[in-house]
Amino acid sequence: MRCSKTNLVATVLLAIHAGLLAWCGYRHSPTLDEIGHLPGGLAIWELGFFDLYRVNPPLPRAVASAPVQLVPHETDWSKYSSAPGARPEWAIGSDFIRVNGERSFWLFALARWVCIPFSLIGGIVCWRWGRALFGEPAGLIALALWCFGPNIIGNGWMITPDIPATSFGVLAAYCYWRWLRDPTWAHALLAGGALGLAELSKMTWVVLFGVWPAVWLAVRFIPRGIAKPASEAGDRRPGFKQLAAILLTGLYVLNLGYAFDGSFRRLDSYPFFSSTLAGGETLDRNTDPPGNRFADTWLGAVPVPLPYDYLTGMDLQKQDFEVGKTSYLRGEFKEGGWWYYYLYAALVKLPIGMLLLIPLAALVAVSWRARLQLIDALPLIVPPLVVFALVSSQTGFNRYFRYVVPALPFLFIWVSRVGLLFKPDAATTLAVSRLPIHAGRTLATAALAWAIASSLYYWPHSLSYFNEFAGGPRRGHDHLIDANIDWGQDLLYLREWIAEHPEARPLTVTYEGFFDPAVAGVDFPRTPALSMDEKRRAMLNQLRPGWHAISVAYLRHPSHNYDYLQAFEPVAMAGYSIHIYRLSEEDLERIREPLRESERMSE
Repeated sequence: MRCSKTNLVATVLLAIHAGLLAWCGYRHSPTLDEIGHLPGGLAIWELGFFDLYRVNPPLPRAVASAPVQLVPHETDWSKYSSAPGARPEWAIGSDFIRVNGERSFWLFALARWVCIPFSLIGGIVCWRWGRALFGEPAGLIALALWCFGPNIIGNGWMITPDIPATSFGVLAAYCYWRWLRDPTWAHALLAGGALGLAELSKMTWVVLFGVWPAVWLAVRFIPRGIAKPASEAGDRRPGFKQLAAILLTGLYVLNLGYAFDGSFRRLDSYPFFSSTLAGGETLDRNTDPPGNRFADTWLGAVPVPLPYDYLTGMDLQKQDFEVGKTSYLRGEFKEGGWWYYYLYAALVKLPIGMLLLIPLAALVAVSWRARLQLIDALPLIVPPLVVFALVSSQTGFNRYFRYVVPALPFLFIWVSRVGLLFKPDAATTLAVSRLPIHAGRTLATAALAWAIASSLYYWPHSLSYFNEFAGGPRRGHDHLIDANIDWGQDLLYLREWIAEHPEARPLTVTYEGFFDPAVAGVDFPRTPALSMDEKRRAMLNQLRPGWHAISVAYLRHPSHNYDYLQAFEPVAMAGYSIHIYRLSEEDLERIREPLRESERMSE
């Protein structure tokens, strides 16, 4: 009876989560990367090509585009290029929206809805793994953290690979953990299949081909009493043959997902642009011919057991980090990034209630009876730490907290050990003398409730979520920009605001997107930019009293020359990513006077 009740609660939580994602997928406009992912998926179905958006594996975009391929739509492939290093997906995506017009928004919603099961898989794994480690209450806590996590919801409605990679990454770890505990061939094949799905979702998980053997070595050769409870010792330890089967199955599924396109080509036949693989300097893929550091070496003759577009896509991604881009953190722009960027981003992007659960879970963990055995701890702790360390080490640029979202479900499961406080025998099971059980239950309940309430308060604008200490999403741009708050998702909300405020004229619009906002009926002049070279002319000819809607990404970045608007408070917002200003003649004088003074000083 108790199990059936928890199953019912879990089902309700998953249903609510699906509903939250479905509404977001319908209400938001196409985000920057989605514009490239959808035609990238259509190219698989309609052209048989995997190279469009090759820096990510094909599974998420292939699934997302499947229903679109089955309904009436128009495509324009005139800008397609198969040249090494070509990235035409955004130009093709822009053309896709242009030729389909306003119907594009429905096509994107359809593509998003079929991706909802990706997120449900992640929730189910959190529930089952948390329950297996710490009991029924813990499983539901892990599931609730997933279902209402703003960063899960904020990315879960899009057709980008982040949530599929997050779900299949934790699924791969869960299946591998089950194999370690019960090393049967069935469990090995399941672990290998899940590994392949993780690889087909995002290249970040290529690290598992190194992590899994390392974990196996630790479990295999560390004394059994440490690695595994004595009650489960027996004589069965995970064997090398089954480990090899897991890795080979994962590799097979990866190649199968690409239809073995270009698999087992000679290493010296690949065109590379990153210094790591090309050798020497990082090459410019727009002007330089590709290189290959393995040419004329014995390694060049080695057949590569990876799809062609997987390895070349990995090379292009690496080249992006080597070249570097401008990064933003707490109002500062610079070339390159910060080693602590993702740690800081976690402190402002995770709900405060979630952050409070971490030390509480650590306090519960100090009980010797609540500590995990090595065989349980390693699959849960090592993968997220490796991912976090790997991403943090790539300081060529820092822009997206979503890069470390695959680590979150592991954190949810680890934190769910606070569910031990709610077990009937908690007082005798836990040796936490410094924390009375009733106080621990109160703290855990309050923290979980705060995390959920904070997330739901800002839904459906979960992509722009920042916690209360950061000032919420209204002040989130003081800390982070780009996909952390503004990815072009609020154009339809701007359209609604304009329709509800006919008095907001004259109006200018500057939108962060790879397509013309006129497709959505938002057809207004662009907001005047005040560059240093144009200030005198702009002072006389451009600035007029009126209304101005501008994406936060443009507002904050100095290269766009809209920083003059930061002196004013927005009168409204479309979502939290588009600020709307109303400037009077008096407001414009506040801008003009310093310019006049500067002009007088220069004469």
